[in-house]
Amino acid sequence: MDRRKTLADDCFALPPGVDWTPVDVALARLREGMAPVAGIEPAPAAAALGRLLAAPVFAARANPPGANAAVDGYGLAHASLGVDGAGDLQLLAGRAAAGAPFGRAVPAGAALRILTGALVPEGVDSIVMQEDVTLTGGRLRFKPGLKPGANLRRAGEDVAMGAEVLPAGRRLRAPDLALIAAVGVAEVLVFERLRVGVLSSGDELCAPGTASAPHQTHDANRPMLLAMMQAFGHEPVDLGHVGDDPAALKSALDAGAARCDAILTSGGASAGDEDHLSAVISAHGRLQTWRVAMKPGRPLALGLWPAAQGRNLPIFGLPGNPVAACICTLVMARPALSVLAGGGWQQPAGLMLPAAFSKSKKAGRREYLRARLNADGAVETYHSEGSGRIAGLAWADGLVELPDAAGTVAPGDRVRYFSFAEFGL
Repeated sequence: MDRRKTLADDCFALPPGVDWTPVDVALARLREGMAPVAGIEPAPAAAALGRLLAAPVFAARANPPGANAAVDGYGLAHASLGVDGAGDLQLLAGRAAAGAPFGRAVPAGAALRILTGALVPEGVDSIVMQEDVTLTGGRLRFKPGLKPGANLRRAGEDVAMGAEVLPAGRRLRAPDLALIAAVGVAEVLVFERLRVGVLSSGDELCAPGTASAPHQTHDANRPMLLAMMQAFGHEPVDLGHVGDDPAALKSALDAGAARCDAILTSGGASAGDEDHLSAVISAHGRLQTWRVAMKPGRPLALGLWPAAQGRNLPIFGLPGNPVAACICTLVMARPALSVLAGGGWQQPAGLMLPAAFSKSKKAGRREYLRARLNADGAVETYHSEGSGRIAGLAWADGLVELPDAAGTVAPGDRVRYFSFAEFGL
């Protein structure tokens, strides 16, 4: 697979002297350092749901391609109406229907039966609705009030031929596929799906459902992160689990580099005795360890791993705690991966909504609380902020973001709420 770009060696480097990194500074640095790495390929438009456009889509023909009727009624030339605007016209034999044009011009002083969607024949510039007319002895009559051009869709009034209908970087939705089809485009250029590997590390981890001793922990991060990558539109690659073994970790990263465009790891991103990820990346690649001023999710190891053809494979070393791993992925990794995939930088806008909770926070870190909307449209938070409370992730339908500064929240105060749907989950 042809990867046309690689990341610069210093893409994760922070300015000199930076220790605790504010969230906005970390996001700005990620945005500056990221670039698309995905290749480009053609794809049938009808099968391109969820794909990222690598080039704009232009209309191959206008929509609608010709003027047509917006209602069931009768077509006529407005100039044929009487001085008072009333209609008294001869009704022609035949009709115009969608897919079955009338085929000849409608003369002045005459009207033609026309159905919704039918191509408007020559000589017709207005359509009177069928419920507004009376038919007597082959004559069509109606009261004054019909406006010129009434009930007629003009050619190209929705989209002109050659117009750009969708920009590069857009992730295609079902309505987009309808628009692409309507303007006659059968094939689009898309970015190849970003292949994101997910690797768990730690001697304490075991597979869900296996018999485990009290000192063991079921691996919750890997299924969560793989599912998140799929929801984001990437191709998830399961790189499995390795213990606290530097050689095994290096082998897993080498294997991942041969299959993936980016890797997410969880665990081992800090500086403890058994936190080998940072040491392995430092020894064999390039590492930047960020201490991001956010809660949960402080340690973030960002590295580049040597891959084939001289590429630098980005590695996002997430915290081992599933709550922190999830929130770091949403806040930090998701927009960076979007750029790598060709989709541009994506951050949710959020909504300012009334709080249904009380909270006092210290200055220094941006906090993300598991939250959901109640029946009144206010935001309530999970009963515990403990980062080990995985049940809170399933309970929540979004996050509340509290700013870096110290502050208090009382019921009714406005807080910024991000729904999981805004993150693509």
